[in-house]
Amino acid sequence: MHTEAERGEWPRTAAILGAGTMGLGVAECFAAAGITVRLADATPELAREAREKLVLRARGHAEAGLLPEEAAGRAEGVEAAGGTEEAVAGVDLVFEAVPESVGLKEEVLGVCSAAASPEAVIVSNTSSLPMDDLARFVEGQGRFCGMHWFNPPEWTPGVEVIPAATTDTGTVERLVGFLRTIGKRPAVVGSGPGFVANRIQNALFLEAVRCVEEGLASPEEVDEVVRSCFGFRLPFFGPFAISDMAGLDVYASVLGVLRDGLGERFEPPRMLLDLVEEGRTGTKTGAGFLNYTDEEQARLLIERDRRYAALLELLDRLPPVGAGRGEE
Repeated sequence: MHTEAERGEWPRTAAILGAGTMGLGVAECFAAAGITVRLADATPELAREAREKLVLRARGHAEAGLLPEEAAGRAEGVEAAGGTEEAVAGVDLVFEAVPESVGLKEEVLGVCSAAASPEAVIVSNTSSLPMDDLARFVEGQGRFCGMHWFNPPEWTPGVEVIPAATTDTGTVERLVGFLRTIGKRPAVVGSGPGFVANRIQNALFLEAVRCVEEGLASPEEVDEVVRSCFGFRLPFFGPFAISDMAGLDVYASVLGVLRDGLGERFEPPRMLLDLVEEGRTGTKTGAGFLNYTDEEQARLLIERDRRYAALLELLDRLPPVGAGRGEE
């Protein structure tokens, strides 16, 4: 988490609407960065209880050495609002994090967009609902945008920024810039079902379940394969860079075997086959999904090896988590 000294001028004030796991985590991030935060929930009593949880949570992070004492102490300044209108009055940024119910979001977004300043940016932390549908509930749709954080929000760097068709470009740029100043890694994505992260994550999950159902491995063994094989590379490289380094011709061949054995869900995509036919098979040819100069090829591979070695050393120092294995 980044602190006040590292953050830009905007926003100075924010309202968090919905004090569940995501709302509290985002509130802690904002407060640690020096933003004045108001927290609202379904009732004033729940908001006050959530504020106390937030203070304890920040203290625990400080005691664990995860957060500077000064930054953790800023959670004490978070205000528990008496309701949505009180929370959003005069703030720069409204962060809606209520449950994934279109009816509830319609109610909350309608109330907050009417009560907030016309200049306030309003974001929804929905993980799947279409932005264009939610934008209809907001007065001044150009200031509305999706902002999908991931659990735990204090430590997960990625945030999906999802504009609606009516979102102003300036709103997107302001949010992306702000997120970067508090240490996040925003990506602007389209408003398709599940956006990008949940679409890919759930595709992996479905295949993991199928591997267990078909008797290939136990859940524990699947988790080990994912985290220590291809998952080991994912903190540093995404699927396109990884496939380029492996060779797109290799990927096309493997997908052909999977398609023959498991069906059309593994049909090699036309985009991949076209690249292979063009001779763009990855880093070994200087081009695949991405382009590489000779210098970039050499630097990429040595940097890859350096990062993997550092991660392996870190993992070797950490005790096993033990979840699902009967360990404490």
